[in-house]
Order: sequence, then structure tokens, then C-alpha cells
Amino acid sequence: MAPPSTPSRPGRTIVLLFAVLAVLTGVMFLHGQTTPKLALDLAGGTTVTLTAVTEDGQSPPQAQLRQAVNIIRDRVNGLGLSEAEVAPQGGDHIVVQVPGTGDQRRVVDLIGTTAQLQFRQVYALAGATPSTGSPGPSASPTASPRPSQSPSRDASSPTPTASARQRALSQALAAPSPSPSGSPSPSGGPTPSPSAPLDLDDLTRDYSGVDDKAVIAQFEELDCSGPDKKAPGADDPRRRWVAACDREGRVKYLLGPVRVEGRQIADAAAVPPNAQNGQTGWSVSLELKDRGARQFAALTADAYRAYQADPLSPRRQIAIVLDGQVVSAPEITQGPITGGQASINGPSSSFTQRYATDLANVLDYGALPLKFERSSIETVSSTLGSDQLEKGMLAGAIGLALVVAYSLLYYRGLGLVSVASLAVAAGITYLAVVLLGYESTLGFRLSLAHVIGLIVSIGIAADSFIVYFERLRDELREGRPLRSAAETAWRRARRTILVADAVMFIGAAVLYVLAVGGVKGFAFAIGLTTLIDVVVVFCFTKPMVALLARRRFFAKGHRWSGLDPARLRRTRSVPSPAEGAR
Repeated sequence: MAPPSTPSRPGRTIVLLFAVLAVLTGVMFLHGQTTPKLALDLAGGTTVTLTAVTEDGQSPPQAQLRQAVNIIRDRVNGLGLSEAEVAPQGGDHIVVQVPGTGDQRRVVDLIGTTAQLQFRQVYALAGATPSTGSPGPSASPTASPRPSQSPSRDASSPTPTASARQRALSQALAAPSPSPSGSPSPSGGPTPSPSAPLDLDDLTRDYSGVDDKAVIAQFEELDCSGPDKKAPGADDPRRRWVAACDREGRVKYLLGPVRVEGRQIADAAAVPPNAQNGQTGWSVSLELKDRGARQFAALTADAYRAYQADPLSPRRQIAIVLDGQVVSAPEITQGPITGGQASINGPSSSFTQRYATDLANVLDYGALPLKFERSSIETVSSTLGSDQLEKGMLAGAIGLALVVAYSLLYYRGLGLVSVASLAVAAGITYLAVVLLGYESTLGFRLSLAHVIGLIVSIGIAADSFIVYFERLRDELREGRPLRSAAETAWRRARRTILVADAVMFIGAAVLYVLAVGGVKGFAFAIGLTTLIDVVVVFCFTKPMVALLARRRFFAKGHRWSGLDPARLRRTRSVPSPAEGAR
């Protein structure tokens, strides 16, 4: 770290420093945020502890745990949340700390999602419960445009068979208020004739192609209306047949084997509504890898063939299953989808921007390699955080007051330079904390560990001033005039100051890289204030001493200036405060 040359015009250096501070202050006010953002321990927030669940009950491989930490951290950062901390704890726990009070529920729902995405073909569907009638429509977006008009049944045709009634009921479940025959339903899909007899009992009597009686029984008994809408085994990719609920608990599905897995997704992104394409809600666009594109093309070809054979067949639908729940069941009515491009979309009432963004987030960053249970969810109130901040600020004020009192008592008039330097350092630190808190910079949030580091840095800054002042007093004891003594003392002191600050900064940097949590925040605060200390000493303290050296009060060694020759001779044998510190 090469020392900069001594400024020939100290007044210009000080003016330039304050000009830069004025510009930064203007930026702060123009941005509209003039106070630091607070971290979880000061502003309140949520701490979630996740426990890895393995089949053998043993601790998971550490490589998979580290991979899960990285994926969860990417998901949280993808939400735009700053200062969130994700760290492993022990051999099977991950602790997630998210500050703020607006997005806890959203984050809690997101971080534990394993994001096991599967594409399966629908073989049957029914209402949420095995005994009740048609519920509200499922939030099942479409993968391709549906026909503008649905196929209608001839009024003179015979009474529908059980299979036909099953398919008709499936459509009624997706549109409980059917429109007249031959008109499109609210969701755009085919709508049965309202006069067609619908019998829930007929629904369970036609499972052609399904060779697993246990899954059929599970499907018939499945109740999706309860709080737990995840059917047992629905997220297991090894199971050929599964029964699953939709996210709203309105419809249950009997699904075939996994045809495409989420690992085949190359990219996922939330797409806003596009009125020109008739898309009124948000959607998620998917780009599949080469193998996934071929698998998806084959799956959509099978669904389209089922639609051609019977436009009311449930097999025309593809279920997009995320963590054991059907998030979408689009119909393939316009032909196979090739090229590796797919879209998950739905009505704007349920497929909101947040839902689309979160879904794209978990799909884009990949599936967690482990399953997790939420062991605990703790919320820190902002009241407790405010109390901690108040006590921290009180401790800082007491420490600053003691340093100021000592400086004035020991250095007298020269101590005013120390006090002014501390004030400038405090102003720069405040600006830095506020400006670094913007999302466009680092998204920095002030935690209790940062406050402690800033309080400790008061002593570091004061130590730099003491080194220079003691060198200056030594030069005056040698009989040099104040102006030349100020320059000579600076040339000797600045190397010591730079070396001491460099050692402090290196230690803080190493601690920041190796530590986590509060220790990491403490190291960041120490490193930041060490850099600020160098700026203040070089751009304010030294130029200010050079300016005061031109004043008669200091140049002649007034008894209250702190540079009285008689007092300096008396204090020659008194150890300086810097001797024990440097």
C-alpha cells in the first residue's frame, strides 16, 4: 500500500473531501432512503431451521448438504432479499435467516421446496373429496391454445356410457358452472352439455390402462380438501402410478409414469402478460435440454393422440407436478410440442407475478438434492431489535464521549482536530452504510454485529490520530517550528499508520471470508471502518493540522493549544497512549 504524496495545498484537499461527501449526501436524499436498512436481529425477521431427511435416517453426505445450501441461497437471493444468511449447522441442519417483515411467509414456503419437478400424463381426475360434488376450477394453466369452440354431443345420442360420464364429470370439475353446449367454458376448454347425467360413482369404474389397483384405491379415497394437500408418494419419481392433488385442493389426479424430470430444464423465467397473444396472466417459460426436449415431444404426441381419439379424454392433459402437487394440467389440443420450449400459464387471478416468479426461481436454480423438514420457525420482533439497537447506540455514544474527553484533556486544542476527524469519520461511515444498503449496490443491512464493529473502530481511528500527534510533539521537542514539524512528523507517522491499518484490514478480510453469521458482519464493519480511517487521516486530519500550523495560537505554542513547549518537555518522560497500542 504505497503512501500518497503530501498535499501541497491542504485547504484544497479538505474542500475536495467535503465536496465528495456533499455529492454522496445528495445521492442519498435523491434516492429517498436516508436511514440504514436493518438486519434481522435489529429490524425483526424470520429464522427457519431445516433438517435433512434421509431414507436410512443417517446424516446426509456433506457434499449434498453444501449443494442444498447453495441452491437455497440462490433462491433467496433470486427473490431480491438482501442480507439473508443461509448456513449449514451440524451435520444435517440448514439455518436460514431472512430480515424484514414483509416476505417471511413467502420465503418460508420457498426455501423448503425441494423443487422435484415431473411431467406425467393424466389418466383420471375427480373432485377434491371422494364424496362431494364439483369444487371450484383448478388453477390449471394451459400449454397451448385451446379450440375456440368445444365439441358438442348430439342431443339424440344414447345415454352416455360410464366412461363418457367420467370424462364429462372431469370437465365439469374444471368448470362448475357450465356454459351452453357448444360454447367455450371460462377456462377455454371443452364444456359438456349441462343436461348430461353426471354420476360420481361412475368416475371410479373406468381405469383403462392403469394396472395398479393400490393406486386406484388410493385415488378413490384421496381427500385433497384438508390442510395437507400432498398425497403419499406423489413426489416419488420411481413410482409408476401416483395419485396427486392440485395446489388449491380442488381436484385430484391419477397420473401415469414420469415422462420428463425437472433436471431436464435448462432455463426457466417468469413472463408478464401479453395481450397480443391472448395471455392475460403471468406465465413461466421453460427451455428444456436436448434429452428433455425429445421426451417432452414424445409426451405431448401421446397426449395429442389421446385428444384426437377422444376430445374429452383426460389423457389429453399433462400434469406438471412440483413436490408432489399438480401445479398445472395443460391440455395438448394443437399438436405435439417440439423444439424444447414449453410454458406454464394460467388465469391472472391465481397465476400472479409473485407465483410465477417464485415458480421460475425454484425451477431455474434446480432441485434440492435432499428432502427437508422445517424443524423450527422463529420470528424476531422489531421491538426486541429496536431495544438492541438502542443499547448498542448508547454504548457507542459512551465510548465516543470517553474518547473525545480524553483527547481534549490530553491534547487540549490539538484534541479538537481529533474530535473533528472522528465526526468526519462518523459521517462517512453513515453515508457508506446507507448507500451500501441500496439494492443497486450491496443490499447491506445493519446488524448488531456491525454496530459492535463500528463501536470498536472508534478506538482504531483514534489510535491513528494519536500516532501522528505524538510524532508531531516529538518533532517540536527537538526545537523545530510547527509547520516543518507537521510535515516531518507526517512523513514518519504515515508509514506506521498504513502498516497498522493494512494489518487490521487483512485480518478483517480473512475473518470475513472464513466466518459466517455475526462474526462475518463484525469483520465487514472492521474492514469498512479501516478503509474510512485511511481516508480521514490522509484527507482531513493531516491537512487540518497543516492549516492550524499557520495560526499563531498553535504556531507559538499557546498553553491551551496542546503544543506548549514547556508542557511538552514535562511530558517527555510520560509514556504516550500510542506506546502500548502500536
